[in-house]
Amino acid sequence: MNDVIVSLIRTYVPVGVGAFLAWLLSLGIEVDAQTQAGLITSMTALVVAAYYTLVRLLERKWPAVGVLLGVPKQPEYEPRHAA
Repeated sequence: MNDVIVSLIRTYVPVGVGAFLAWLLSLGIEVDAQTQAGLITSMTALVVAAYYTLVRLLERKWPAVGVLLGVPKQPEYEPRHAA
C-alpha cells in the first residue's frame, strides 16, 4: 500500500474514533446548543490527541497495536536531500 495512503488512514481513523468517543461522552450532558457544540469540539480534539498518543506509544512496544490506527504498518519516507 502506498505510504501516503497509509499515512492518511493512520490520521483519519483516530479522528473518527475520537469524534465518536467524544460524542458518547457528551450524551449525558445537558447544555444549550452553542455550548454543546463548543464542548463536543474541544472534547473531540482532546480525545483524538489522547487516543493517537496512546496507540502510538503502545505500538512502539507491540507493533500489532497499530491496527487501532487503521493500518498496522507505519509509513516509510525516504529522506529528501537539499539540492
